[in-house]
Amino acid sequence: MGRKERFQKRLKLHGLGPLWWLGCLLMAVVPVLSGCGDSEEVAEVVDEADCGPQIRYGLDWNYFLPDSGEVREGQTLSALLSSVGLDNQAIAKAVDATQGIWDVRDLRVGKPWWSMHKPDSAFTPVSFVYQGSLREYVQFHFGDSIWVEKHTFPVDTVRVRATGTIESSLYVDLDRIGAPSALALSMANVYAWTIDFTRLQAGDAFDVFYEVETVNGEPVSSPKILASHFTHRSKLLTAYRFDAGSGPAYYNADGESLRRAFLKSPVEFSRISSRFSMKRFHPVLNRVKAHLGTDYAAPHGTPIIAVGDGVVTKSEYHSGNGNYVKIRHNSTYETQYLHMSKRAVSVGARVHQGQVIGYVGSTGLSTGPHVCFRFWKNGKQVDHLAEETPASEPIAKKSRPAFEEALRAMQAWYEEAP
Repeated sequence: MGRKERFQKRLKLHGLGPLWWLGCLLMAVVPVLSGCGDSEEVAEVVDEADCGPQIRYGLDWNYFLPDSGEVREGQTLSALLSSVGLDNQAIAKAVDATQGIWDVRDLRVGKPWWSMHKPDSAFTPVSFVYQGSLREYVQFHFGDSIWVEKHTFPVDTVRVRATGTIESSLYVDLDRIGAPSALALSMANVYAWTIDFTRLQAGDAFDVFYEVETVNGEPVSSPKILASHFTHRSKLLTAYRFDAGSGPAYYNADGESLRRAFLKSPVEFSRISSRFSMKRFHPVLNRVKAHLGTDYAAPHGTPIIAVGDGVVTKSEYHSGNGNYVKIRHNSTYETQYLHMSKRAVSVGARVHQGQVIGYVGSTGLSTGPHVCFRFWKNGKQVDHLAEETPASEPIAKKSRPAFEEALRAMQAWYEEAP
């Protein structure tokens, strides 16, 4: 069915007057439009009196025949404008009008567009909108002259509270309560030094306040945690965001930093498949031998990160270790990462905590994709899960009054929020 036939069919649905019901319907189903009424019956005809002004893109959509779609593979701006009724002369002027405002090469497949047409001249658009992101859109105006504007939607910052209990996994349980899955990564970053998220257990609980930026009700930023109470293995672990002068960081209620010299795990959201043991049956060698590391099973290609700052002392292949990297952190600690599919650092490189140094694989003596993580203390391999590593500096005395004031405000959220 062509564009002309589509408009004629729409007009017949409500006589010859403006297409009030379709304008209202689009307000309900198009994410960037405001709703009219709360009816879920999309086939119901809405009278003009029931639907107030629907102002979007500077136009009241009640007075126009809208058309919409998505950019198709291989479609250019010229082809798109032609499809909504513009002639070649108008298209050329429209393309010229984008100079210095918007690059037509930024047209992306799958992004939405809308065109608005007057009911008495439905085949020539009054306005055309291309929305390249949740934040921005480009609007073409057609009349006696043709001009183009680039607009940014207002960004709202909202605070949200998420509470729940671990039944399956953090990702699954956040989804179950309607919280964004990205909140799991934010929580993992906050507690990276104090909680091994591969070892969560049923009954662990979280109560988190976070901020997120939204545009038209849709999140456009990662959740920023402001305060968190996480109960892990019956122990309450608090975290409060505070800037003591060198950038935001997280502290417990006593002002102690949650940051440690070493992260709890070199791979996010993996699982421990084998623990540190002096006697373990080796699945490849078929004999009992010491396993002086912790195996983290994860999908092939998962990034492996350095658990602390340091210098790479080895980055090579060994028949047993496969591709591996070893890092010296200081005169006391070293760490080693085995069975990588690919190494991402070279000997002598200085790495930072959280930096990707390689990717999970199954090279060397390995039966499946994982990283064998080894932790050295004073030249001896030890169980890193049993080590209590040093923390960063606590809140300085001069910053203590400001921290305590911020802490009282954040703790009040837990007392006052439902």
